[in-house]
Amino acid sequence: MLFRSSAITGWGTGALEFLSDKDLNFIIIFNEGAPLELQEIAVLHKPAPLLAELAVGDTVIICDKAFTITAIGSEAPHTLKELGHCTFSFKGGTEPERPGCIMLEGEELNPEDIVLGGIIEIF
Repeated sequence: MLFRSSAITGWGTGALEFLSDKDLNFIIIFNEGAPLELQEIAVLHKPAPLLAELAVGDTVIICDKAFTITAIGSEAPHTLKELGHCTFSFKGGTEPERPGCIMLEGEELNPEDIVLGGIIEIF
């Protein structure tokens, strides 16, 4: 496992708006304790170490929904390791949208799927 199971501890008032907009279709994650202005737009989770490098083809589970990593932005491995932060984009594709973005394809993730205590895993 690359990323020990990490439980969702909350999210900001604007965090799920990006997921609701199918043109955007992403969530931003941060370790709990992120600066308040970032907490407003993020899904917060318990800190958990990255145990290995991320790779295209790895699996991400978010609240029991499964996704495959199709692209990894140049900054995403560093910010995920240091801050528990990245943007998970559910559009798939072989090019990351931004340097901190991890592109995913798989099941459809809806705002109501994000729940307190829900687990984020990468393996």
